[in-house]
Amino acid sequence: MDGRISKDATAAALVAAALEGTLTDAQAEQLAAIDRDLIKLAFLAAAQRIAEQDTRIADQDTRIADQDTRIADQDTRIADQDTRIADQDTRIAKLLNGPRIDPVTPSGQRPVYTKPAASNRKRKPGAKPGHPPARRPTPQRIDEHKEHRLDVCPDCGGELRRCNRKRTRTVEDILDDLKAVVTEHSIHRDYCPACRKHVEPVVADALPKSAIGHRLVSLTAWLHYGLGVTIEQVREILGYHLQTRLSAGGMVAMWRRVAGIFEPWYEQIAREALKSAVLHADETGWRVNGITYWLWCFANPDVCYYLIDRSRGSPALEKFFIEAFDGVLVTDFWAAHNAVTTGERQLCLVHLLRELEKVDLTNGSAEWRAFAKKLRRLVRDGIRLRKRPDFSPEKYASRIGRIDRRLMALAGEAYTDADASRLAKRLLKYCDSLFTFLDHPAVPFENNLAERMIRPAVVLRKNSQSNRSEKGAAVQAVLMSVYRTLKLRGHDPLKVIPEALRAYLTTGKLPTLPDSVVADG
Repeated sequence: MDGRISKDATAAALVAAALEGTLTDAQAEQLAAIDRDLIKLAFLAAAQRIAEQDTRIADQDTRIADQDTRIADQDTRIADQDTRIADQDTRIAKLLNGPRIDPVTPSGQRPVYTKPAASNRKRKPGAKPGHPPARRPTPQRIDEHKEHRLDVCPDCGGELRRCNRKRTRTVEDILDDLKAVVTEHSIHRDYCPACRKHVEPVVADALPKSAIGHRLVSLTAWLHYGLGVTIEQVREILGYHLQTRLSAGGMVAMWRRVAGIFEPWYEQIAREALKSAVLHADETGWRVNGITYWLWCFANPDVCYYLIDRSRGSPALEKFFIEAFDGVLVTDFWAAHNAVTTGERQLCLVHLLRELEKVDLTNGSAEWRAFAKKLRRLVRDGIRLRKRPDFSPEKYASRIGRIDRRLMALAGEAYTDADASRLAKRLLKYCDSLFTFLDHPAVPFENNLAERMIRPAVVLRKNSQSNRSEKGAAVQAVLMSVYRTLKLRGHDPLKVIPEALRAYLTTGKLPTLPDSVVADG
């Protein structure tokens, strides 16, 4: 009986080993020797075990596949996030460092935040030691006299002994109660038997159907277009200081009427500019109803003509240069000026020197430094020669010739540095337009006049954000040209404009633009 139990236990252990997958060869032979049915039972148990294992493995494979799918989705999302983070980093870098600006990029196309802050003054402001003092001149007219005398000593309160000593001091001020003058015009209408109609005299103090006089219209237009004061600020000046209330729409409507009347002066300024021996040209960005336009300036010491146009290229220049220009055109290196047919040209050398300074900040190669040093020396030698007190093209013809040969030698060399090669090509292209000022003493080596003439427009652009319509841009160009030209010619616009409007209303014809005032002495 015990042997049977032991045999059954051994068979059960062998079957368990088979089910667990730990059955050895010896155990398999021992199991086969015990009973044939046990082998069959072991095989069935093993098959069941294998089937269960296969099911679990299939389930695990499914779970792994699901996990792989989720991991792939996460990888895709992570890649998308990395792309967005890279884009944000790029935008942040652009905001921090600004966009890439080439040295030749015009100032009007540079974002404000990319422009460097103004550097500290290299020299102390004010007059140099030993310079004669400058004082405000004593007024030639005294309107009121006031006497000032103490009754007692301000320190001790004692009695004063009168003396004949005194001093005078002049003080200029405005009246306490400034206000506009309101005039009621009684206009009589009489009957003309010959014409068979009633007639009445012309009121020359204001435009027809206008309640605003010429001086007030001229003052508001001068404040806005001449000085760059905003419309709301003009209204505040009139309301607080002149005790006059004007609406913004009313002022704009009057300015449009005045601009239409002075259109002949605007055209006359253009004609005189085209006939000048030396003409400066420059342009700056402008906005008309939120769209980018360009304000062009053409000026000489006697006239200043403004043009606001959608184009920054030759189409705008063709509107002004309706024929070939016989004088010397002074400009910067903007390529659109090449479309102008002109006698000679002078390019601004100050712009060239500034570009060398900008490239120095990003390019430190030996070839560039050598090129920039030679070009600076060449330009400064030409400027120093022109500033000599005894300079004349005839007297210094040989030195001018040497400067021209140095320019051609510098521009004709081959350079591996990109900036040096680029500027060398420019020098070769404009070799006849860099030192024109040495052949014509009346021609400057810089375009400072045009930049100074365009500066008031830049101030107005910052204050008023340019114009809201093309009609407003046209009024802007006309009135700015008229006011700036009158200033260049030494006239007071607040006197000339009202007088011209009175003459226009009286005669029906606008007088010619006044000539320059010749200073006495």
